[in-house]
Amino acid sequence: MIKEEIDFKGFSLNGFLMLFISIVVFAGCAYLLHLAVPKDNDLLIALSVTGIVLSLMTLPGYFALEPNEALIMIFFGKYSGTFKNTGFYWVNPFYAKKKVSLRARNLDVEPIKVNDKIGNPVLIGLVLVWKLKDTYKAMFDIDAQTMASSGRTTTINNAVASRMSAFENFVMIQSDAALRQVAGQYAYDDTEHNSNELTLRGGGEEINEQLEQKLNERLAMAGMEVVEARLNYLAYAPEIAAVMLRRQQASAIICAREKIVEGAVSMVSMALQKLSEEGVVELDEEKKAAMVSNLMVVLCADEAAQPVINAGTLNH
Repeated sequence: MIKEEIDFKGFSLNGFLMLFISIVVFAGCAYLLHLAVPKDNDLLIALSVTGIVLSLMTLPGYFALEPNEALIMIFFGKYSGTFKNTGFYWVNPFYAKKKVSLRARNLDVEPIKVNDKIGNPVLIGLVLVWKLKDTYKAMFDIDAQTMASSGRTTTINNAVASRMSAFENFVMIQSDAALRQVAGQYAYDDTEHNSNELTLRGGGEEINEQLEQKLNERLAMAGMEVVEARLNYLAYAPEIAAVMLRRQQASAIICAREKIVEGAVSMVSMALQKLSEEGVVELDEEKKAAMVSNLMVVLCADEAAQPVINAGTLNH
């Protein structure tokens, strides 16, 4: 039993050639009928009518395919293959034909609220590029017909649009599930300043690759393939955004202070070393401690230091 896409191997003919043959048969039979009626030739009338009916019955067999389109052939409920040749063709009119598009399509998934690894609610969205890979699975392994429309479709173009819309709806639901799964495995940000921990905010390509892998695993059953998937929105949920912003600001201030202290200590050490090496002044431990204290206050202060002239001695 067929479980995957196969190429259509049935009889097919160039549509223009078959159209020419049908017109010739129709015109010839109509002319014979015109001759047979006055003579009451029942046999010739029957043959003419049969030829006209047969030529008219060929009309449903014509179809045209553009590049990256496919036609799924079904013969009385049995899958007969997928026709992918572009152009104007004719096949047995008793084949039911389902047209689908093989072109790449964009899908922008609106941001959804999920909990990250440590339970913080975040808003996360993605954009992906997908296309059909296996027309058999797309048509028969998921209930595309029910999802597409509950009523009768009037035109082929409407049928294709409705069918592709059903596929897109399936991709969107699976994308939502995959996004929740991936987001729940990682924290939004590195709260412990551990550079080895993968996070949603700093994961970049690794997060995108895992998201693409999860999506392909979910969509493989429906014959669909994700060409590319990227996070396009990431933020804390509104209810904790203000609190987490303060945490980020505090973290930034601490990091800045660390750099300032590190630089101040280096400058003070260099100043003491230069004074000692060049013999500018001899300082005892008490004077060095006072100098270090004053320099650290000046270098680490938020505002510029105000100069104060000591009118007394160094000790007072």
